[in-house]
Amino acid sequence: MSRIGPSRRELLAGAGAVILAGCDRFSPSSAPVRLTEKANNRIQSLLFRTGAELHASAADLTPTEAFPTGAYMISQNSSGDKVVPTMPNGWRLKIGGRVQRPLMVTLDELMAMPRTEQRIEHHCVEGWSAVAEWTGVRLSELAARAGAEDVDYVEFRSFDRGPDQVDQSLVNYWSSWDRASAMHPQTMLAYGMNGKPLSPEHGAPIRLYGAVKLGYKNVKWLTEVNFLDHPSGGYWERAGYEWFAGT
Repeated sequence: MSRIGPSRRELLAGAGAVILAGCDRFSPSSAPVRLTEKANNRIQSLLFRTGAELHASAADLTPTEAFPTGAYMISQNSSGDKVVPTMPNGWRLKIGGRVQRPLMVTLDELMAMPRTEQRIEHHCVEGWSAVAEWTGVRLSELAARAGAEDVDYVEFRSFDRGPDQVDQSLVNYWSSWDRASAMHPQTMLAYGMNGKPLSPEHGAPIRLYGAVKLGYKNVKWLTEVNFLDHPSGGYWERAGYEWFAGT
C-alpha cells in the first residue's frame, strides 16, 4: 500500500510510548493506568480519520491456510484445551440495545443484504499481520435497518465461552467499539473469506471485521450486536488490554 507521511498506526505508537512510559509497575485496575487509558483513548479518537479507508494490495493476500488461527478462542474442552466453539442450534444474530426496530437475523437474510468486499490487513496485538479479502454486510447497513439511535458505543457478543481472565468465572467473549469506528465504511459483519464461506476456525457463521481495530477487537462467532449509550469494556479489555485499540 502506498501512502504519504506517517501512518496513523505509527503516530499512535509514538503517542502510546509517551503516555504509557512508567506504567509497567501498576496493575491494569490501578488509578494511574485507568487515567492513562482514558488519555490514550482520547488521543486515538482524535487521530481516527472517519471514513478514511485502508486498502491492502492483492499481491499481499495471505492464503487462507496460512492465515493464523492458533488458539484465538476461549472455549475449552473437558481437558482444558482450546476448541472452536459450536454454533448454537437455531442461531440468529440479534441486533438490539438502543434501536427502534430490534432484529433477529438469519445467515441467509444477512447474505441477501447489500454486500461489501474489503481486502484488509489484520494486525494482531502479538505482533503479526496478515491480509485477507472479506465478504459481508456493512455494520452501518444493519444499524440503518434497525433504526439505531445516535449513541456512542457498539457492543459485540460471541457464543465463544470460557474462563474469565480476572476471576475464572465462565463468560462469553465480547468487546465494544466507539461508534465512529463501528460505522466506518470498512467495518462489516463477514460471512466470507478469500472468496469462500467463512470457516468455523475463522469465526463462522458471522464475525466482526474492520480495518481500524486490532485483532482482539474483531469478535468472532457473533451472536449479538448492541447499540449502547455507555461503554461495556470487553473480555481482554477487562484484563487490562487497551479499549480503543486502533490500527
